[in-house]
Amino acid sequence: MLNLSSFSSAMDAVAWRGLLYTVFILNFVLVCQLILLQPLVSAFDGKSGDAAELFERVSQSIKVKRYSEALDDLNAAIEADPTLSEAYLRRASLLRQLCRYEESERNYKKFLELKPRNSAAEKELSQLLQAQSALETASSLFDSGNFTKSLEYIDKIVLVFSPSCLKAKLLKVKLLIADREYEGAISESGFILKEDENNLEALLLRGRAYYYLADHEVAVRHYQKGLRLDPEHSELKKAYFGLKNLLKKTKSAEDNANKGKLRLAVEEFQAALALDPNHLAHNVHLHLELCKVLVKRGRGKEALDSCSKALQINKDLTEALVQRGEAKLLTEDWEGAVEDLKAAAQNSPQDMNIREALMRAEKALKMSKRKDFYKILGISKTASVSDIKRAYKKLALQWHPDKNVDNRDEAEAKFREIAAAYEVLSDEDKRTRYDRGEDLEDMGMGGGGFNPFGGGGQQFTFTFDGGFPGGGGFGGGYPGGFGGGYPGGGFEFHF
Repeated sequence: MLNLSSFSSAMDAVAWRGLLYTVFILNFVLVCQLILLQPLVSAFDGKSGDAAELFERVSQSIKVKRYSEALDDLNAAIEADPTLSEAYLRRASLLRQLCRYEESERNYKKFLELKPRNSAAEKELSQLLQAQSALETASSLFDSGNFTKSLEYIDKIVLVFSPSCLKAKLLKVKLLIADREYEGAISESGFILKEDENNLEALLLRGRAYYYLADHEVAVRHYQKGLRLDPEHSELKKAYFGLKNLLKKTKSAEDNANKGKLRLAVEEFQAALALDPNHLAHNVHLHLELCKVLVKRGRGKEALDSCSKALQINKDLTEALVQRGEAKLLTEDWEGAVEDLKAAAQNSPQDMNIREALMRAEKALKMSKRKDFYKILGISKTASVSDIKRAYKKLALQWHPDKNVDNRDEAEAKFREIAAAYEVLSDEDKRTRYDRGEDLEDMGMGGGGFNPFGGGGQQFTFTFDGGFPGGGGFGGGYPGGFGGGYPGGGFEFHF
């Protein structure tokens, strides 16, 4: 009996301890719930101090850009007390800043139902509608190509009333890139990536800005990071492989140019340029290298076009000025060549190669202003002595003034040119000096050229074997006659 009594007492003690333990656990859980849910309890029990604590926590979350946490707190508070008006206003404001405009508008209207004619809420609702309209307008202007006006709407309205609007921030980066403000685009996209380093669109846009600055290595790194996060992202893939293709074609063209495979180099430079006409920072290099190859191939007109395009991108590119000068020499634009090479020499006064090119251009310009004796006689620069005599005889007979009574003045001028050309080109020493570009004055020709008819200077006699065709010689008609009538003797040319 004693044993049974002891056993019963022991069981009662265990039961009581279990009961006490259970009560303790239940109370502990209740206390924890009250502590953790205190802001929510205060939201519907009307205690202003606890509501203030809730809103302070929301404010802190917003300050460190933890928008999801802030929204979670506000959602829970409203769920606990659907009449908590301040929570609606806070949620509306946060949603407006995030440009979740439709949700924000519903919260403002709910707040105004609870607090009619609240001027602050009405003002914020008006700002919301302005921001919403401005974002739509900015997007439309971007699509139509009016980048400057679109950027004004983003900066002056949308991001003023919705400073945390990711959509607006990304659109701003796109606008800066479209307006070729690449440094600004890099800066703005950097702010986005600080908040979310894995934002794929920001990685794409920042890579594109570096790409257009021709900082291709950094661009590739941005594209690669984005593709590691999403290997099937179509825009990132297009940007990455497009850049790889451009670099490959550029290198191939440069290699062929260095190996002297000029025809292939021209084709590949042109193909590289066709890949992205907007990539000015890289295309200026392609245009210049293409111009160099075309100059080497003697294709002056095409070279002129390529170098001009390089200079449209960078007007102070000295090497492009030099190459365009060379192209103008090929197209016989002597004055243009001198102008370009002078500008290049001013940019690089110590460059002897440029100075030599300028001297060539100035000499070519000077030579272009003198009479072309080869052209006057209608012969090539490689004509033989017999070719020169034959051409002279034919032209002298054609333009003798006595045979051109009706246009005597013109014939006389032509005859002077023909005789002067013959005098220089028939003399080996004078012809050599003429071909070198020396002045006619240095050959004793005088500033007025050659005068076979007197009037001061040397007098010349022309004797053609067999006489002048159909004219019985050069004896009559012209003062002094031809064939010995010139005072003081002179030269006789026999054919």
